[in-house]
Amino acid sequence: MKFKESKSIYLQIADRIMDEILHDTYKEEERIPSVREYAAMVEVNANTMMRTYDHLQGMEIIYNKRGIGYFVGEGAKDKILSFRKETFLNEELPEMFRTMKILDISGPEISALYKQFLKDNK
Repeated sequence: MKFKESKSIYLQIADRIMDEILHDTYKEEERIPSVREYAAMVEVNANTMMRTYDHLQGMEIIYNKRGIGYFVGEGAKDKILSFRKETFLNEELPEMFRTMKILDISGPEISALYKQFLKDNK
Protein backbone atom coordinates (compact mmCIF):
# COMPACT_ATOMS: atom_id res chain seq x y z
CA MET A 1 0.00 0.00 0.00
CA LYS A 2 1.31 3.44 -0.89
CA PHE A 3 0.95 5.92 1.97
CA LYS A 4 0.56 9.69 1.90
CA GLU A 5 2.61 11.98 4.11
CA SER A 6 -0.38 14.12 5.10
CA LYS A 7 -2.25 11.51 7.18
CA SER A 8 -1.22 8.94 9.79
CA ILE A 9 -0.59 5.49 8.35
CA TYR A 10 -2.98 3.78 10.74
CA LEU A 11 -5.79 6.13 9.63
CA GLN A 12 -5.05 5.47 5.96
CA ILE A 13 -5.30 1.74 6.62
CA ALA A 14 -8.54 2.30 8.55
CA ASP A 15 -9.91 4.16 5.50
CA ARG A 16 -8.92 1.23 3.31
CA ILE A 17 -10.68 -1.27 5.58
CA MET A 18 -13.78 0.93 5.67
CA ASP A 19 -13.70 1.08 1.85
CA GLU A 20 -13.46 -2.71 1.77
CA ILE A 21 -16.48 -2.97 4.06
CA LEU A 22 -18.44 -0.55 1.87
CA HIS A 23 -17.53 -2.63 -1.20
CA ASP A 24 -18.56 -5.88 0.55
CA THR A 25 -15.05 -7.32 0.63
CA TYR A 26 -15.89 -7.89 4.30
CA LYS A 27 -19.57 -8.23 5.17
CA GLU A 28 -21.27 -7.60 8.51
CA GLU A 29 -20.54 -10.28 11.10
CA GLU A 30 -17.79 -11.68 8.84
CA ARG A 31 -14.26 -12.25 10.10
CA ILE A 32 -11.57 -9.92 8.77
CA PRO A 33 -7.86 -10.81 8.48
CA SER A 34 -5.91 -10.97 11.71
CA VAL A 35 -3.65 -8.12 12.77
CA ARG A 36 -0.59 -9.99 11.49
CA GLU A 37 -2.26 -11.06 8.22
CA TYR A 38 -3.40 -7.54 7.40
CA ALA A 39 -0.07 -6.04 8.48
CA ALA A 40 1.67 -8.36 6.00
CA MET A 41 -0.81 -7.41 3.24
CA VAL A 42 -0.13 -3.69 3.59
CA GLU A 43 3.50 -4.11 4.63
CA VAL A 44 3.38 -2.36 7.99
CA ASN A 45 4.41 -3.22 11.53
CA ALA A 46 1.87 -5.26 13.53
CA ASN A 47 1.79 -2.46 16.13
CA THR A 48 0.58 -0.01 13.47
CA MET A 49 -2.06 -2.51 12.43
CA MET A 50 -3.15 -2.99 16.04
CA ARG A 51 -3.58 0.77 16.32
CA THR A 52 -5.79 0.66 13.21
CA TYR A 53 -7.94 -2.13 14.65
CA ASP A 54 -8.21 -0.30 17.99
CA HIS A 55 -9.35 2.81 16.12
CA LEU A 56 -11.98 0.90 14.13
CA GLN A 57 -13.11 -0.90 17.27
CA GLY A 58 -13.53 2.46 19.02
CA MET A 59 -15.72 3.59 16.12
CA GLU A 60 -17.75 0.36 16.51
CA ILE A 61 -16.94 -0.65 12.93
CA ILE A 62 -15.28 -3.91 14.01
CA TYR A 63 -15.26 -5.95 17.20
CA ASN A 64 -13.08 -8.64 18.71
CA LYS A 65 -14.22 -12.14 19.59
CA ARG A 66 -11.58 -13.14 22.06
CA GLY A 67 -9.46 -15.99 20.74
CA ILE A 68 -11.23 -16.01 17.37
CA GLY A 69 -10.41 -12.69 15.75
CA TYR A 70 -11.93 -9.45 14.54
CA PHE A 71 -15.31 -9.19 12.85
CA VAL A 72 -17.25 -6.49 11.03
CA GLY A 73 -19.86 -5.06 13.37
CA GLU A 74 -23.57 -4.95 12.75
CA GLY A 75 -24.53 -1.70 11.03
CA ALA A 76 -20.89 -0.99 10.11
CA LYS A 77 -21.76 0.29 6.62
CA ASP A 78 -24.27 2.80 7.98
CA LYS A 79 -21.77 3.99 10.60
CA ILE A 80 -19.06 4.42 7.96
CA LEU A 81 -21.37 6.34 5.63
CA SER A 82 -22.56 8.57 8.48
CA PHE A 83 -18.99 9.25 9.64
CA ARG A 84 -17.79 10.03 6.12
CA LYS A 85 -20.75 12.26 5.35
CA GLU A 86 -20.18 14.23 8.55
CA THR A 87 -16.46 14.56 7.77
CA PHE A 88 -17.18 15.70 4.23
CA LEU A 89 -19.81 18.27 5.24
CA ASN A 90 -17.87 19.68 8.19
CA GLU A 91 -14.25 19.53 6.97
CA GLU A 92 -13.85 18.94 3.26
CA LEU A 93 -16.76 21.00 1.90
CA PRO A 94 -15.83 24.21 3.78
CA GLU A 95 -12.28 23.82 2.44
CA MET A 96 -13.67 23.39 -1.07
CA PHE A 97 -15.80 26.54 -0.62
CA ARG A 98 -12.72 28.52 0.47
CA THR A 99 -10.85 27.32 -2.62
CA MET A 100 -13.81 28.17 -4.85
CA LYS A 101 -13.87 31.70 -3.42
CA ILE A 102 -10.13 32.19 -3.92
CA LEU A 103 -10.29 30.90 -7.50
CA ASP A 104 -13.56 32.72 -8.24
CA ILE A 105 -15.40 29.52 -9.19
CA SER A 106 -19.17 29.95 -9.12
CA GLY A 107 -21.84 27.63 -7.78
CA PRO A 108 -23.36 27.19 -11.25
CA GLU A 109 -19.94 26.11 -12.61
CA ILE A 110 -19.66 23.47 -9.90
CA SER A 111 -23.27 22.42 -10.43
CA ALA A 112 -22.68 21.90 -14.16
CA LEU A 113 -19.56 19.86 -13.48
CA TYR A 114 -21.41 17.77 -10.89
CA LYS A 115 -24.30 17.11 -13.29
CA GLN A 116 -21.79 16.03 -15.95
CA PHE A 117 -20.07 13.76 -13.41
CA LEU A 118 -23.39 12.11 -12.53
CA LYS A 119 -24.17 11.64 -16.22
CA ASP A 120 -20.75 10.08 -16.90
CA ASN A 121 -20.87 7.80 -13.84
CA LYS A 122 -24.29 6.18 -14.02
